[in-house]
Amino acid sequence: MIGKYLRASSAIVLLAACSLSGQNIAAETGTMSGTLLVGNKGEDSLSFIDLATGEEIARRDTGHLPHEIAISPDGKLAAIVSYGGESIDIFDIAAMEKIETVSLSPARRPHGILWLDDGRIMATTEGSDSVTIVSPPSGEAQQRQTRMIPTGQKGSHMIAVAPDKSRAFVTNIQSGTVSVLDLKQMTKVKDLPAGEVPEGLAITPDGETVWVADRSGDMLRVFNTQSLEELAAIKTGSFPIRVAISPDGRTAVTSNLGDGALGLFDVATRKPIGEIMVSGSAEALQVTILFSPDGKMLYVAETGPDMIAEIDMAAAKVSRRFKVGADGDGLGIIIDSDAAKE
Repeated sequence: MIGKYLRASSAIVLLAACSLSGQNIAAETGTMSGTLLVGNKGEDSLSFIDLATGEEIARRDTGHLPHEIAISPDGKLAAIVSYGGESIDIFDIAAMEKIETVSLSPARRPHGILWLDDGRIMATTEGSDSVTIVSPPSGEAQQRQTRMIPTGQKGSHMIAVAPDKSRAFVTNIQSGTVSVLDLKQMTKVKDLPAGEVPEGLAITPDGETVWVADRSGDMLRVFNTQSLEELAAIKTGSFPIRVAISPDGRTAVTSNLGDGALGLFDVATRKPIGEIMVSGSAEALQVTILFSPDGKMLYVAETGPDMIAEIDMAAAKVSRRFKVGADGDGLGIIIDSDAAKE
């Protein structure tokens, strides 16, 4: 079944869509007020979902194979990579329009992306075994500058940055490592062995530990971000392709594609504490997960049936599903300022 995910079989997509078609899609009134962004890698588009109604309010063209999404520090813009090319598209969220395309050439195949609070954008550029850093616009022409940090590893795929912006951690899915980058010296510090195929990773809000999901080894590895010592290796469900840390720093969650479920782990004890069924099937091709800013909801991309599942974390169950474009995967969220104050 996992091999079929890697081949992106259209037969599996159709089967998943049929098996989930009877589930609640429109659902009850949303508890959030804001916008969920979804990169539809199967059709080169970006969906805008109104979280209050659960309805798609716009769909816009992107570059080839849109994947991960990052939101600007002021919450006004979204950056989405073109995994099939060498660029990043910038969208105005309120206007729901593309306003800029940033070329990363000669770097190629951007995948993981972050927008730092100092205005820099960082993206893994997998086709160039590197991370590319994009400066904020400057000068009369408002031009951006790019700079690459080589990882020297194959398949540099996802990225996480320490809260103090001193270090970045990059998973290398073809090398079985995590590269540690010094963002002040702009050099690589070390490559950490991280299992068979490390893919998803996340850093705790206190910056003390980085959690790495080894999708082929069904393991979650925890490293100290300063000493780089491996602190724990925790057994997970099947094919943990992503990991996210709750905003309060208490819970780590893995997206287990092989089970169609979420694994829950206590960050303090590094022990499993539960599981939430999403579809319960590998045929949903569950990939990206993203917490709402308050941690009450978790959004799960089910790329098989082209759905996003909204998980009520307190109730530990699916509360709604949203229909999106083909192979909707990368996620970004912005909550309305008035709602965030409530």
